[in-house]
Amino acid sequence: MEEKTTSRAGPGPFERADELGGNCPLMADELPDGLVVADDMGRVILFNRAAARLTNTATEEAVGKFVSDVLPFRDDDGRDWWVFVDPYHGMATRTRHPERSLYLSDGTELLVSVGYVRDGRHGPVQRLVISLRGAQQRARLERSRAELVSTVAHELRSPLTSVKGFTATLLAKWHRFTDDQKRVMLETVNADADRVTRLITELLDVSRIESGRMEVHRELVDIPDRASKIIAGRVAAGEAEDRFRLQVAPDLPETWLDADKIDQILGNLVENAVRHGAGIVTVVVERARIGGDPSVQAVAVSVRDQGEGIPPEVAPRVFRQFWRGKRRGGTGLGLYIVKGLVEALDGDITVGRAPGGGAEFRFILPAGVPVV
Repeated sequence: MEEKTTSRAGPGPFERADELGGNCPLMADELPDGLVVADDMGRVILFNRAAARLTNTATEEAVGKFVSDVLPFRDDDGRDWWVFVDPYHGMATRTRHPERSLYLSDGTELLVSVGYVRDGRHGPVQRLVISLRGAQQRARLERSRAELVSTVAHELRSPLTSVKGFTATLLAKWHRFTDDQKRVMLETVNADADRVTRLITELLDVSRIESGRMEVHRELVDIPDRASKIIAGRVAAGEAEDRFRLQVAPDLPETWLDADKIDQILGNLVENAVRHGAGIVTVVVERARIGGDPSVQAVAVSVRDQGEGIPPEVAPRVFRQFWRGKRRGGTGLGLYIVKGLVEALDGDITVGRAPGGGAEFRFILPAGVPVV
């Protein structure tokens, strides 16, 4: 019986990739992360656009070559990852390798995770699926976390030092102070305890926003009433009453929102206007549209001041973590949290120039009864 043999240098660019699905290579190019697929012989059959960018290797140069040659991975100890792991001849029970840092021959660091497609549960490897991500994102995340820890430590030190100092003094020398002196010290301790509580609340909000665990408890909310109470609270805390104005348009639609989050949004924006702005702080509540569709009702809230405003080139950065205006103070998390809260309520927030000068923070929230 005559046996037919076929000689070939390797698969064409998408020859075996068709086995993964009709338009798999084209779909893979839309992925934000690098995707590399190798066949049972270890030859690359798919190398998407992101992988080409991350490795600085053209797709046509990679496809058909051995994956270990295209991706000469080495670990932190300089060992050849392919020899060390031996993916095609290693344990038959392996299904994947969790993401880890590996290095190309030119020193480029990549975050690499690998999955195995086997013939049967413990059969030979049919395909190796490799996901690649740039390490810059992780580095930025680590820097952000380090900055957060540094900021928190700095912000906690002052109130905790004050609390410790006053309580220790009162405990040691209680009878030496008059009632008025004791009251002043206790009021300071109380205010600093509130400051620590606010900081912890901000950290919890940042955590919920970043993890997508922000819970929304909707109820019928009167936004003008909430704004009025925020202003009244500022006046009660010592601000001049004539520094604030509230303008409410007639016939506002019903809004089913989270009252606590509305208070937090308004409170942060008004405090930001008082701290970083100047002149009169005006809160405007009016009707709005979403996407230009008149049938979709919404409410817009604008918080304006009469200060110098925010330069257009700075505006895109104000909602980032740790952004602070010219007047330092605070954690720089307030506006980042405001944006996260507005988006959790299915809204949108922007910053621009107020009609009379100064900064204007404007957020739009959908109105009407929520769909259950």
